[in-house]
Amino acid sequence: MSKLKKEYELYIKRQKEFQASPLSHYWIHQEERYVEPFRLFGNIYYIGDSWVCVHLIDTGDGLLMIDAGNTGQTASIIHNIWKLGFDPTNVKWIILSHCHLDHIGCANYFRRMFGTKIYMTDVETEVMRNSPEISALQDGPDITEEFPMPDEEIREGDCLSFGSLRMNFKIVGGHTPGCIAIFFDMKENEVVKRCGYFGGFGYNCLQTEYLLDIGDTRFQARRDYVNSINRVIDEKVDIMIGNHCNDVDLIPKSKILLAGVAENPFIDPDHWREYLGFKRDGVLKMIEEETQSA
Repeated sequence: MSKLKKEYELYIKRQKEFQASPLSHYWIHQEERYVEPFRLFGNIYYIGDSWVCVHLIDTGDGLLMIDAGNTGQTASIIHNIWKLGFDPTNVKWIILSHCHLDHIGCANYFRRMFGTKIYMTDVETEVMRNSPEISALQDGPDITEEFPMPDEEIREGDCLSFGSLRMNFKIVGGHTPGCIAIFFDMKENEVVKRCGYFGGFGYNCLQTEYLLDIGDTRFQARRDYVNSINRVIDEKVDIMIGNHCNDVDLIPKSKILLAGVAENPFIDPDHWREYLGFKRDGVLKMIEEETQSA
């Protein structure tokens, strides 16, 4: 057998091993999760898919993205930016909510291709310097993928300007140690709404097996999660910006919005408090069960 044929067969073997993984469906055939881009409110646009949220904001002096999509989603994101009538070369800034590979997809490409500056919290940056395995890059399909270390670090309480947009930041550890929360005002037709974003709700990183594996034997991440929610749950938020689509029922709400038959369903002053409370209660239950089993 030729060397070339052996190398190809080894490639097929590795491909089948990856496809057999229960996680593989998250990273392949991403076109099946495609969502038509749309304007959410004011200068906020949705360019993500049906699972992972990505938002584009026209600041008046360049475009800003909140998160960078799933690994392998770059082409879809660029397509959606063009489809909305914007130029991806004008994306000046990307703010990464946290370090997981389903939120960093196009960041490196945008930095190399367009000179986009990447922002992430200082806490999350330090985590990635010391424990890059937490990003789960090793679960993805691309062996050449590298984590996009930020050009600028965001610190607790920072208030930063991007064009005409002013954003306030808080660190809300739990899902990962340095998840970010963002608050900003957005105007549409002279009406101003306060927008809020919470950078990671998933319980996958709070499960016992995971926490023991990363050395969190006292399950401190669960308490951090609860404390983080308590710190921001009373913020005034008229429009909650999702991290994943299920956080804000994005797909059904987008259909209502695009049908134009009702008021904007994303304007909901109660959703922030209700959803954060719901997620906090789930972790409090984990902590209660943990205490009872101790």
